[in-house]
Amino acid sequence: MFVWRTHGPDSVRPVRAYSPDFVQSTQASYDAIAEDYAAGFPDSLAGRPLERALLTAFVDLVRAPGAPVQPPVADIGSGPGYVAARLHESGLPVFGVDVSPRMVALARQAHPGLRFHVGSMTALDLPDETLGGIVALYSIIHVPDDHLPSVFAGFHRVLVPGAPVLLGFQSGTEDGRAHFTERFGQEISLDYYWRTPETVAAHLTKAGLELHSRVLREPEGEEQRPRAFLLARKPASAGT
Repeated sequence: MFVWRTHGPDSVRPVRAYSPDFVQSTQASYDAIAEDYAAGFPDSLAGRPLERALLTAFVDLVRAPGAPVQPPVADIGSGPGYVAARLHESGLPVFGVDVSPRMVALARQAHPGLRFHVGSMTALDLPDETLGGIVALYSIIHVPDDHLPSVFAGFHRVLVPGAPVLLGFQSGTEDGRAHFTERFGQEISLDYYWRTPETVAAHLTKAGLELHSRVLREPEGEEQRPRAFLLARKPASAGT
């Protein structure tokens, strides 16, 4: 697979990198279902006022009063690109990252004015302190427990001091895992992990990120599990 290397906000090029087995299976699975997924979920925020409000809060936290230059924010696990598009409409410089090359291609078609790149949150090939924020909605759900610490450590490393992180994930009264072999009529091999807000918050704290707020939404429509959202920030003071 590819991750990306950034030498400035407008210079991004793919580089080869080792990827764990679960990243490869996630990539292959989303490549297989990309068209159906994008058609079924072109903008999952359209009917979700709470999620849109949380994204607005994230935007407000990103903006630093008096800052001469706004570092770009990353939508990690960008899928069809609708979250990146909303961040762009809010006036933030943003790029999307997704593990699936096919999903990235569809996002570029749907939002030709935005940048989308193939990459993995397990290997953020970015210089230290270059992102003004990270959004990861329903993308850590495919990361095994033993990889979460390094993922969040990577978030901490690439964020500028004071920058926020917004996470969204399926939740419940306890942590769990399910393996899917089919979606949209396509054969896949995809693990889903659901976690309590406390579990994810503990990983964020261990990575050096400060919890700002947590929200739990009850299932709606065909959803089977509650949705949890955590806002955290990299401490503003140096060396923390």
